[in-house]
Amino acid sequence: MTIVDEVVDLATPSGPMRTHIVRPAAKGKYPGIVFFSEIFQVTGPIRRTAAMLAGHGYVVAMPEVYHEYEAPGTALAYDQAGSDRGNFLKTDKPVAAYDADAKAVIAHLLGRADCTGKIGAMGICMGGHLAFRAAMNPEVSGTVCFYATDIHAGTLGKGKCDGSLARAAEIEGELLMAWGRQDPHVPVEGRMKLLARLNEVNARINWHEVNGAHAFLRDEGVRYDPELAHAMMSLVFDFFHRRLGQGDLPADALGAGETRH
Repeated sequence: MTIVDEVVDLATPSGPMRTHIVRPAAKGKYPGIVFFSEIFQVTGPIRRTAAMLAGHGYVVAMPEVYHEYEAPGTALAYDQAGSDRGNFLKTDKPVAAYDADAKAVIAHLLGRADCTGKIGAMGICMGGHLAFRAAMNPEVSGTVCFYATDIHAGTLGKGKCDGSLARAAEIEGELLMAWGRQDPHVPVEGRMKLLARLNEVNARINWHEVNGAHAFLRDEGVRYDPELAHAMMSLVFDFFHRRLGQGDLPADALGAGETRH
């Protein structure tokens, strides 16, 4: 499925938020996915992952998570300076602002003429935590979190007291959570703490641990593991198709000689 992209600036309580949209080119309605980036914002690897999702039949919206601090279009580099800046902003921005951003993107997707009204969320690293919090919105039917940081420690946002574990019972949809066993940012004790809490609240969870490092999904850098990335993304596509359904692409949207997939 071929894709197109666009940019929208969404109103939030803390100012306009640049949001990048990738969607199928063919006319019709498709489920929507809020896709939260790492601390580096919307980088090349994030865009490529979003493109894969869109190519499987989704309207994918990527908000710039630090829109209050950085100029629209800013992507931090995968270097020490970028890491330092991203980690500083992660705990300088109030948690309420992150939550308001999620609501703004969900509302945008629900209001789009090309969205079916079925909404999912996905995030990587810090974005995995943001997706976990987005799942607390009742409109979100399915959520994917890749090596979500800080949930076990409760240290996201200004004051480092996010309360995400305490609010886990608010998640009504289904979760798919993937972790690298060699990830020092989320050690086994942290993973087990979160798993115990999700079991305590009887959450609907799919829990996957693989022998990979932090950022094994990112297709840049030495920690990228293509085999694990492919295997996990196959699970993601199956999960979202099951939880969100598929679009209502009309037959006449296909050109002559094309095959519908």
